Amino acid sequence: MVIECGGVGYGIQISLNTYGKISVAENVKLLTYLSIKEDSHTLYGFAEEEERVLFLQLISVSGVGTNTARMILSSLKPAEIKLAILNGNWNLLKTIKGIGPKTAQRLVIDLQDKLKKVESPDMVHAAQFNNPAYQEALAALVMLGFSKAEAEKGLLKIRQQNPESSVEQLVKLTLKIL
Repeated sequence: MVIECGGVGYGIQISLNTYGKISVAENVKLLTYLSIKEDSHTLYGFAEEEERVLFLQLISVSGVGTNTARMILSSLKPAEIKLAILNGNWNLLKTIKGIGPKTAQRLVIDLQDKLKKVESPDMVHAAQFNNPAYQEALAALVMLGFSKAEAEKGLLKIRQQNPESSVEQLVKLTLKIL
């Protein structure tokens, strides 16, 4: 897009996510990032700070450049990207054009801990229970007669101690502490 500011037009690269938020507005305020390379100076624009911060985190990963990060932000909403990374769902990330399995895994490995530190406990909690293994274990525990809240509390403790457990291990270990 081109934004006119003080009589000067600036070409700004934006994601489809940002475009969707500003497409009908006449006056727009964008947060920007200036990428300086040997052969170009490129502005990237964002409708929200959350998207800009995620863009900066994405380009910090080896093998992910500014255009790839823009493609990721165009394919999924920032919250979906964060949940995919927190869940370790690199299969979702590799469905994005330009992202192969190695890059998707690298995104998860490099950003998972960073996101856990800066995201709200609710987002991290939601990510932990959005994982299919945890959903199955939770359903099994509820069917065994435990309340959903009680089962989630037990699963959270087990998740912290054993992050890569299978469904069976999760149920067994949670039963021991409930």
